[in-house]
Amino acid sequence: MARVTNAPQSRRRRKKVLKEAKGYRGGRGKLLKTATVAVMRSRQYAYRDRKKRKGDFRRLWIVRINAAARENGLTYSKLISGLKKARIVLDRKVLAEMAVSDPKAFSEIASMVS
Repeated sequence: MARVTNAPQSRRRRKKVLKEAKGYRGGRGKLLKTATVAVMRSRQYAYRDRKKRKGDFRRLWIVRINAAARENGLTYSKLISGLKKARIVLDRKVLAEMAVSDPKAFSEIASMVS
């Protein structure tokens, strides 16, 4: 019986890795071994940073809310605790968007809190 090399599938596998490593500098985009390592690492970073992005956005929203709250004579923590006491249910994403795009509505909410 003839020896089977599985060449088409092997080539397909290699091409898939090299295609994903396209644009990487030096051997990381051309050599299979280094490209494989680079692609695996990039996937790890992508997985980790999908989780990290959520915290980054939350931090950004808090900074925006704090800036808008201080313009209305409040601090971030006093605004948030006041919202909870007044039973106003708005999440940080909505508050941050309001602070940027509709400052009048934000100042009305801030006046309801203080």
